[in-house]
Amino acid sequence: MTGQSDSQPPLPNPTEIAETMKSIAERSQKLVENFLAEQSVASNIGDTMGHADPMNVGAAFLEMTRHMLADPAKLAEAQVKFWRDYGELWQSSARRFLGQSDEPRETPTADDRRFKDPEWESNAVFDFIKQSYLLSSRWLLDTVHDVEGLDEITARKTDFYARQFVDAIAPTNFAMTNPEVLRATVESGGENLISGLQNMLSDLERGDGNLRIKMVDEHAFTIGEDIATTPGKVVFQNELMQLIQYAPTTETVYRRPLLIIPPWINKYYILDLRPKNSFIRWAVDQGLTVYIISWVNPDETLATKTFEDYMFGAPLCALDAIEQATGEREVNVIGYCLGGTLLAATLAYMTEKGDNRFHSATYFTSMIDFTDAGELSVFIDEEQLTSLEDRMNERGYLEGHEMATTFNMLRANDLIWSFVVNNYLLGKEPAPFDLLYWNSDSTRMPAAMHNFYLRQMYLENKLIEPGGLEFGGAPIDLGRIKTPTFILSTREDHIAPWKSTYAGVNTYGGPVKFCLAASGHIAGVINPPESGKYSHWTNSAKPKSPDDWLNGAEEHAGSWWPEWSKWIGRHGGGKVPARIPGDGDLPVIEDAPGAYVKARL
Repeated sequence: MTGQSDSQPPLPNPTEIAETMKSIAERSQKLVENFLAEQSVASNIGDTMGHADPMNVGAAFLEMTRHMLADPAKLAEAQVKFWRDYGELWQSSARRFLGQSDEPRETPTADDRRFKDPEWESNAVFDFIKQSYLLSSRWLLDTVHDVEGLDEITARKTDFYARQFVDAIAPTNFAMTNPEVLRATVESGGENLISGLQNMLSDLERGDGNLRIKMVDEHAFTIGEDIATTPGKVVFQNELMQLIQYAPTTETVYRRPLLIIPPWINKYYILDLRPKNSFIRWAVDQGLTVYIISWVNPDETLATKTFEDYMFGAPLCALDAIEQATGEREVNVIGYCLGGTLLAATLAYMTEKGDNRFHSATYFTSMIDFTDAGELSVFIDEEQLTSLEDRMNERGYLEGHEMATTFNMLRANDLIWSFVVNNYLLGKEPAPFDLLYWNSDSTRMPAAMHNFYLRQMYLENKLIEPGGLEFGGAPIDLGRIKTPTFILSTREDHIAPWKSTYAGVNTYGGPVKFCLAASGHIAGVINPPESGKYSHWTNSAKPKSPDDWLNGAEEHAGSWWPEWSKWIGRHGGGKVPARIPGDGDLPVIEDAPGAYVKARL
């Protein structure tokens, strides 16, 4: 190996860099002065700083430090190991500087795309920077993780925010230590950084003084034209939702219609992106009469809407509407994420009332037992909930971008820092990508509903407790649900950890089929058979432990969709002539995708 890449132009000398950076600084100052002259952002920034530590991070790290200092011998041992490893790295790098080959002491993981530029490996200087960062970050994360005596919540919080810190200080995030950015700066005469500053100022303006990083070209897609295009009609609506019925593509359909309850954290069209990866279009092609709930994007007028209101105003309302449209009393149903949590609560309520209209239930990555809520639990404690409740009660809702920021932090390198590099350092515009367009199309959460959901389910875990919650005056018990159930979870899910979602297998009282898909909360679910991606696991046994289930499971190549299609076919109730939206007793209101989904923040 040599100290310089054969495939890349040589990096500029320090004098050239200095002159370029001086020019950039002068032009940047003018840009910022013009921006501040036109904008009044100081008050907005000040408003967001009203609580010095809204995430309650300081107390967690103070507690960690106290426990760390209580065992100075262990801390000293960790420091000695760090300096020993660093010494070995320096010796290895010194040999490379002298033109000798040597195996790297630290290498990024296979899925770490930050160091994809060839210079990180071929250039001895950048190879040393990379390895030094990887060594230091590994030492820091291991040291924080190994602190003994912390309660589980504090330990998880310190682990999470230590990783946020480590991700933030990566050399890829800074112009002077990123070879790709340095090349772009010299080749363009600094135009990349000027463009990047303009992008950042635009994001500040878009966020009213808060940095709202642009992830996608927001004009690249139009809902109803190139995404959310499956033909259908809105056949019912109320203040919480529109109900869409899709046009059939087969001459006959299963007798029992299918209702889909998506989460109202984001919009429903994650299930209907472009035609090639639309679950809705595929389900229609399987001979299902598909209905989906399209949630309203709430404002302050819906501040007092409760979780119970969502139950009565959406799935139960939809059942009545579907029967009116088709004459069918029995319906199969899917609940996705929070929509699945709502579905479980609804089924438990219906069980108490002797209502068996949901013939089968499918759950996509849905939590019912929040004992281990994964990394999202770092945002749920009494102090943080109190702060969040104060903000929501003042406005009447939780802003969609605040929820989006929380989820983006779970994958900060992919969903935050990669865009910092692309947009601000390289000065590029983000690429058009339907999934990221959907991800940026966030929705609000009504204050009363979201307060209840976070406190009663995430914090106090009342849903899994028999009689822990009441809806419509009826105490509910998930264990009394006898509905045939299909549970789909995803192995790399950061939002609904699969081992937690497995709780449904041993909770519901009826027959349960559990299926585990590869990948994460979105990609693992939205995986059409034609893609040939990923795999899935099945196991007819239902052991108590999710690990035991996986150990006995059979892996199958490709999408889980055909597995579910066979299962839902057994609950279809035979075939009837295809149903055309509007032919029943529900008149057409408007074409799909409807007005509710088009309302952007």
